[in-house]
Amino acid sequence: MSGITAASAESQEELAFEGALRPKSLDEFVGQRKVRGQLDLLLKAAAMQDRTPDHILMAGPPGLGKTTLAMIVAHESGRPLRMSSGPAIQHAGDLAAVLSSLVPGEVLFIDEIHRMARSAEEMLYLAMEDFRIDVMVGKGAGATSIPLDLAPFTLVGATTRAGLLPNPLRDRFGFTAHLEFYEKDELEQVLIRAAHLLELDIDRTALREIAGRSRGTPRIANRLLRRVRDYALVHRTTDGMAAVQGALDLYDVDELGLDRLDRAVVEIMLTRFDGGPVGLNTLAVSVGEESETIESVVEPFLVRVGLVTRSPRGRIATPQAWRHFGMTPGQAAGAQPGLFDDDTDPDTV
Repeated sequence: MSGITAASAESQEELAFEGALRPKSLDEFVGQRKVRGQLDLLLKAAAMQDRTPDHILMAGPPGLGKTTLAMIVAHESGRPLRMSSGPAIQHAGDLAAVLSSLVPGEVLFIDEIHRMARSAEEMLYLAMEDFRIDVMVGKGAGATSIPLDLAPFTLVGATTRAGLLPNPLRDRFGFTAHLEFYEKDELEQVLIRAAHLLELDIDRTALREIAGRSRGTPRIANRLLRRVRDYALVHRTTDGMAAVQGALDLYDVDELGLDRLDRAVVEIMLTRFDGGPVGLNTLAVSVGEESETIESVVEPFLVRVGLVTRSPRGRIATPQAWRHFGMTPGQAAGAQPGLFDDDTDPDTV
């Protein structure tokens, strides 16, 4: 009989678990088969030619493994890794300090690279292409440019919004990896590996249930698995499915993976606006959230699972949304006519 048991863990062990959940090599990495094959070829070719690998851009939604793959690039090529982020590089001088301290062959990982300052982006063009930068010394008419040679390095940039990268920067990457959402069976493999590392004895049926509610994202799958472990520990249950159902109900994650905010957005569209169309700003005010949160966090998943569509006039709930919430058009009392934001760009309403 399959069950679920969790070893008690001290805070030090919890930190070790966090690191252990990240795969250390391409062979351990689950999913993204095409990207893994492309990276494997790139790294092996660089090793055979005794050179630093080409610069790599990782593009895709959050939680799909961009940071993990950057660590694997450094590990597989036997190079040290330096980590930074776009928001931390707000001046060209910040980037110059990082680049000038790199050792030969080092892998520089910049997360959310599209959020770097424009002056730093322009400095990066020359650094990526010729491994040198021009440092301005002095001000005004007496300012001079001093070229500074850099050690050969590999830049790995990660972005959730590749369209915000300027073309000159995007074109300087030798390889762009487009990460896709995971299939349910791939997430199940991720969870099997994580359950082993977390010392959980949990049946496959329970893992499949978690995978189906993880929005195609390994980060979410691992997070839900830990909550299930916590629930089993606190409630002293060895029934895997009971722990999954109890934990996910407690954290408001339904069978499609919708959370509290997702459901609030769709329910507002159905009950207050009879399915839409509804403008982004109107929808954000109705649920008490920022419009950027709705557009970048909530909407992509709702569109992907077919509950919401976008039109020039605003967001519209699909027939599947009505069915999922057990309602029919016109059923909601006091529904308002569909509203849209006249002052909003039609491409973003």
